[in-house]
Amino acid sequence: MIKNYFKIAWRNISKNKLFSLINVISLAIGLSASFVIGLMVYYDFTFDSFHKDSDLIYRITTVYSSPEGENYNYGVTVPLIAEVKENISGLQLSTAFFTSEPSRVMNAGFSKAYNNPEKVIFADPDFLKFLDYEWLAGHPESAMASPNQVVLTKTRAKKYFPNKKYQDILGETLIYDDSVFTTVTGIVANFKERTDFTFAEFISLETAKQSYKKEQFYNDNWGSTSSNVQLFVKLNTKKNLAKVQSQLDALAKTNESKEADKYSEYRNFYLQPLNELHFGENYGIFDFTEYTANKKVLVGLLWIAAFLLLLGCINFINLNTAQATQRAKEIGIRKTLGSSKKQLVFQFLWETFLLTLISALLSLVLAVGLLKVFADFTPDGLHFGLFADPIIITFAILLVIIISLLSGFYPALVLSSFKPISVLKNRVFSTNSHISLRKGLIVFQFIIAQVFIISTVAVGRQIHFLMKKDMGFKTEAITYIKTPWMDGSIEKRHVLLQKLSTISQIEKVSLGGSPPASFNVHATSVVYMDGKKEIRTDLELLYGDNEYLNLYDITLLAGRQLRNDTIREYIINDTYRQLLGFKNPKEAIGKVIGQGEDAVPIVGVMEDFNQRSLKSKIQPMAFVGDWSRKRYSKFNTIHLQLTQVNSENWPTAIAKAEDAWKSVYPESNFKMEFIDKTVAKFYQQERSMTKLLNWATILSVLISCLGLLGLVIYTTERRVKEIGIRKILGASLAQLNLLLCKDFLVLVLLAFAIAAPIAWYGLYNWLQDYAYKTNLSWWIFAISGLGIMVLALVIMSVKTLSTARENPVKSLRTE
Repeated sequence: MIKNYFKIAWRNISKNKLFSLINVISLAIGLSASFVIGLMVYYDFTFDSFHKDSDLIYRITTVYSSPEGENYNYGVTVPLIAEVKENISGLQLSTAFFTSEPSRVMNAGFSKAYNNPEKVIFADPDFLKFLDYEWLAGHPESAMASPNQVVLTKTRAKKYFPNKKYQDILGETLIYDDSVFTTVTGIVANFKERTDFTFAEFISLETAKQSYKKEQFYNDNWGSTSSNVQLFVKLNTKKNLAKVQSQLDALAKTNESKEADKYSEYRNFYLQPLNELHFGENYGIFDFTEYTANKKVLVGLLWIAAFLLLLGCINFINLNTAQATQRAKEIGIRKTLGSSKKQLVFQFLWETFLLTLISALLSLVLAVGLLKVFADFTPDGLHFGLFADPIIITFAILLVIIISLLSGFYPALVLSSFKPISVLKNRVFSTNSHISLRKGLIVFQFIIAQVFIISTVAVGRQIHFLMKKDMGFKTEAITYIKTPWMDGSIEKRHVLLQKLSTISQIEKVSLGGSPPASFNVHATSVVYMDGKKEIRTDLELLYGDNEYLNLYDITLLAGRQLRNDTIREYIINDTYRQLLGFKNPKEAIGKVIGQGEDAVPIVGVMEDFNQRSLKSKIQPMAFVGDWSRKRYSKFNTIHLQLTQVNSENWPTAIAKAEDAWKSVYPESNFKMEFIDKTVAKFYQQERSMTKLLNWATILSVLISCLGLLGLVIYTTERRVKEIGIRKILGASLAQLNLLLCKDFLVLVLLAFAIAAPIAWYGLYNWLQDYAYKTNLSWWIFAISGLGIMVLALVIMSVKTLSTARENPVKSLRTE
């Protein structure tokens, strides 16, 4: 029986090659997108799910609320660690660690140094018990219990001690930053599963007392919060979540600052589930350079996959129901010979399954190409080999079955419902309900395509606007070099600055902090007293010498430059000036921010510029010198302006800059970054979205047009004799083309009328996330609608005109 079903199905597929090809291509496109998107979603949603009791693990983060809104920090204040360990009930375990960035580590055995080791943490003894690490050497109970101990992962151990057995590595010495001596007390295997805990070196927390960051690690100030301080807890049961959260709320209230009620500025601690760690929209993971997923993007991807699959299914339904009359006699004869409706339905579903299976195999080939297309914004671990995962294979099989049922069930019911007597008397006609359904599905297809087209044009325009808009400071030919932050010596930085200033291809040099726009934020809370009221706000700080503002072409609106690098003076931006209530920049000069020892005079007002992406508004900011130089210099970055006339000489300038760097910092790696690339990083997600929309648009339009072409081919073939008669009676090619196309054009126009307000609503809400945005101009919708109308007309005309050109005598003789 199954063999017979297969033979009949294959015969019908072969007989209708063109329509079968359209169905296969449409479904293959939808399935390939679904497989790739499903792979992306599965990849991101399975991070750290392998840990024991992963549903009971939470990270404690910090939320600051004020009248201006909420701010988030994925770290905590140091005193909270002891409070949680000693006084919070309802926990199995808690652990804390501090992220660190040593500039070098040396293998004392053969005096080999490794610069800038990544993923190093200082952790308490419970950390390696908290997660499911596999121990290759050493004892978990004692490996991190004492000072000067370090545990390495397998890959890091092989790097530092090549050709040594794990057991022989124990007892070896590693020296961090030439001052912190540690003994290797354990080796653990790297996690094989996907994880955000990618740390490679675990130094015992007691060792931090010998580190240059000991003040941060043992800071008892409840008002100081750092993202380097990470605190995790494991609940006894899920039921204790509310209990633990209420205890954290009480701790936050007890240790509130005196000004909290006065200024309505509050801090709360939030329990972030482990399965949310990877989706750090408000909170990061542990390192800004790590890949983080975005739930909104993933949900958008799932919708795109669903729509593309649905478009492919619609093509199948439309073409099969349109061809129903051609298979009517076959159905009538089979019913006369005893076939039941159930058998006929199964036969048609089998044909659908066979087509879907062919599409699925083809989609695997297309999926390889799609993975390469999306490679720019997918993590390195996401590759085609993941298709071998049993869960992905199960998902693919279920998807093929569901698509087969979704695509084939309605056509199967339609075809199997014909009455044998009517069929054999040639009294089979397409009912109005079937025709209306096909028209409705065509409209739906083109609604989706139109929404994608309009969105692509509008999003592309917004991204172009973001990339081209003046940030308020010079970005062309500007580079910067971050000096080793471990080395706080200002003298070395001045030596490097002097060496760089002698390079002929470099026009200007400046020593300061971060660039005007960066991912780093330095801020302080300040109060201005105007005699009647006090204005309290957070003030971002930008550090630089007297050449900094000139290099970045930031104009002073009033006042003067700073007298020197270390004197306490403010040059505020115009936004802060307006916030303080001064009518013009000159009024602000000479006023004082703060009181007593914290009083700082305003000596200048500078033009506004965007400190970050154009999603956010310009914040109050002050340009300052290196006030804390005696303790730790904030001047850790050298800014350079390369010659703009001969950009072909830039490689020479960079090479000379690297030589100068090596003469000052021979043990550190050289890295020069261009400010325009830093600005471009602000919009990495938007660029990924644009690329995604481009492909979604191309695929949706392709599937919709394939379906339209199939229906046009079917319609024209059914009306060949009518075309012949009209041509004999004098109808022109243009009239015939209009006759055959107008019904479909009306449907495409109707689709545009529905799609335009849907697209406008979605885009309008999306643009609200941006402080600076373009308008949704009417021409975006007009061009998109006209474009799809022209494309549909061209596709339809290809078939209608070729049919209309045929000899009418031939068509009228054909029975």
